[in-house]
Amino acid sequence: METANVVELRGAALDVVKAAPLFWAAPFVRPWHLRWGATAAEVTSSMPGDDLLRHARFCATRAIDIAAPPESVWPWIVQIGFRRAGFYSYDLFDNLGHPSADRILPEFQDLAVGDWIAMAEPVNDMTAFRVASIDPPTAMVWRKPDSTWAWRLEWTPDGGTRLVTRLKAAYDFDHPAAALVSILLLEFGDFPMMRRLLLDLRDRVERPT
Repeated sequence: METANVVELRGAALDVVKAAPLFWAAPFVRPWHLRWGATAAEVTSSMPGDDLLRHARFCATRAIDIAAPPESVWPWIVQIGFRRAGFYSYDLFDNLGHPSADRILPEFQDLAVGDWIAMAEPVNDMTAFRVASIDPPTAMVWRKPDSTWAWRLEWTPDGGTRLVTRLKAAYDFDHPAAALVSILLLEFGDFPMMRRLLLDLRDRVERPT
C-alpha cells in the first residue's frame, strides 16, 4: 500500500506536468502575464515598496478578487514561506514536495519588520526576503537586494478583498550566473507559480469552515 507521502508526491508531480505548458509559454505571453488579473489602474498605480527598487527589469502586477474581508485573507499571506506554510503553489518546486498548509498556522502569525521570508535554504540575502514594512491587514513589503514583493489588500463594496501583488526584480548582469538563474526563475517560473498561488489562496480563504 502506498504511503500518504508517496501519494502526495505523485499528486505534486502530476500538477507540475499539467502546468508545463504555462512554464514554457510564459516568455511568449509576457505582456499579458505581467498584469494577469490586474486593471490598467492597478498596473500603473504606486504600490508600497516601489521606491525600494526603482530600476527593475522585471515588474509584474497581478490581482484577484476574494470573497472574504482583508482580515480573513491576511493570516494566509503572513504565513507564506519555505518551511512555513509553503506557497499554495506547485509544492514539488517551491516546498520540496511538502504540501502547503490548508489552515491558519498560529506559530507563523507574529510577523515583524526584519523577519525572514525564505524561498529556499540556506536562508540568506539571495534565497530569502526580509519584511521591509507591514501594516495589517492592508499592506506588506518583502525585500531582497535585487527584488521586492509587495502585497496590498483593499476592501471591496461587497465586503470582499481586492488583493494586488507586485514583484519587481533587477537582473545583476555584473554577476552572469546569478542573473541567469534569476531570468530562468522569473521569466519562466514566476507566472505559473504566482497564478497558482493566488488561485489556491483564494480557494483556501473562501472554503467553508
